Amino acid sequence: MAQVVKAVQSPWELTGARALRLRVFVQEQGVPREVELDNLDAAAFHAVALDQEAVVGTGRLLMDSPTEARIGRMAVEQPLRRQGIGGQVLAFLEAEARSRGVRRITLHAQTYVAAFYAAHGYLPVGEPFLEANIPHVTMTKDL
Repeated sequence: MAQVVKAVQSPWELTGARALRLRVFVQEQGVPREVELDNLDAAAFHAVALDQEAVVGTGRLLMDSPTEARIGRMAVEQPLRRQGIGGQVLAFLEAEARSRGVRRITLHAQTYVAAFYAAHGYLPVGEPFLEANIPHVTMTKDL
């Protein structure tokens, strides 16, 4: 488990989060770099999981309306997966959403991790689709 999950507060934390996303999505999964590092980062609330000052997990929250938000760009270092770090980051982002008055969170889950989100209370909506040439499913959770 990560030692701490927190809001990104320094440039090195954001740089670490982006570097982790590049390793996971671009290097591991073949997502084009320009798709991964989009223009939504500037408007997003970013969270990081830190282990001895290394970014080992990350995710972001985007407000779609005063009561609806999107979680995305969830990533955990490959050797540390299935140790609860993703769940910690997800819970942190959900808590931030609640503090902002959000009542519903939507996300696009890669289909191979849809069970992870389902275990955290997310429900699938609609049919699977391709995003960055990877199968995804829309999932929502009411807070």
